[in-house]
Amino acid sequence: MATPSLKRTPLHDVHVTLGAKIVPFAGYEMPVQYPAGITAEHKAVREACGLFDVSHMGEVLVKGPDAIRFVSSVTSNDVAALRVGQVQYSTLLRADGTIVDDLLVYRFPEHLMLVINASNRDKDLAHLRAHVAGFDCTLTDVSDDLALLAVQGPKAPAIVSALADVPLDGIKYYWFTEGRVAGVPCIISRTGYTGELGFELYFDQSQAAAVWQAVMATGEVTPCGLGCRDTLRLEAGMCLYGHELDDRTTPLEAGLSWLVKLGKAEPFLGKDVLLRQQQDGTDRLLVGFTFEERAIPRHGYGVVYGGVPVGDVCSGTMSPTLGIPIGTCYLPTAAAVVGTTFEVDIRGKRVPARVVALPFYKRPGKT
Repeated sequence: MATPSLKRTPLHDVHVTLGAKIVPFAGYEMPVQYPAGITAEHKAVREACGLFDVSHMGEVLVKGPDAIRFVSSVTSNDVAALRVGQVQYSTLLRADGTIVDDLLVYRFPEHLMLVINASNRDKDLAHLRAHVAGFDCTLTDVSDDLALLAVQGPKAPAIVSALADVPLDGIKYYWFTEGRVAGVPCIISRTGYTGELGFELYFDQSQAAAVWQAVMATGEVTPCGLGCRDTLRLEAGMCLYGHELDDRTTPLEAGLSWLVKLGKAEPFLGKDVLLRQQQDGTDRLLVGFTFEERAIPRHGYGVVYGGVPVGDVCSGTMSPTLGIPIGTCYLPTAAAVVGTTFEVDIRGKRVPARVVALPFYKRPGKT
């Protein structure tokens, strides 16, 4: 029986028909895996093509003369540097420099679109509305109007191109265009959360089943759930809010210094704190690690350095691609260098760990 408080994406019935295991996630009933299993889905994305329903994500339109100035004032990256048709990864900040959320910023000719995490939707909107006074722009939550599908893997570009009525070969990573996919008007975005080639498609939620079925009908696509989405993004060294990122963490601590544009024209929340951290350094940094033995690190396991507890594992799994244990955690800055050894407490047993470079995996041909 469905939990009344949980929402459903427009593809819920499709997932049930396909035999997906449905779990609560970010206020939604979401597919965590299909009968083939997480490892098979993961492999499909790395080797062929996977299709994800990520319609639970939030979308907010920012319109008006001050749209760019406003979004730049609450985020770490430089929105003014965006060209029309470009996408920007950024962090939404508090005055103390900590992260409200990580998000994507899309620049259209006359407005911006912010793509936010489903679990943070209400919090993000409240934060944005609390700081929009004095800017000539409006905020419109269109999350419930849009469906979002991610088509990911080495075969994804050819599959989406065959269904699109606009050329996609020239779209660079973190750029987008508008056109029709399977006859449905879409925002076609060269983005993803897997470390592979692919596109994300935004369109009217009423057309979700039609677009899903059209992509699946190519015969080269595996439906994928949240389980392999997590293992894929972890292998690719991508952060997840609530794990690597939270309201106690700054982007500099999280290794996201490339998202912090301290020299941009617009003053922004947390700038003074981040400037001090850049000048003086941080007390801790995010690292990737592995084990020599085949134990599996999990979120929340204790991290011990020099015999002293220093935090918890942020994310961890047995890498389906690499066949080794991988994880992330925060270590004191002096220890956050490749080769440093520490320990992870797994149910009372301290397992030796070693810091390794992020990302754990890069797709073939990517430098």
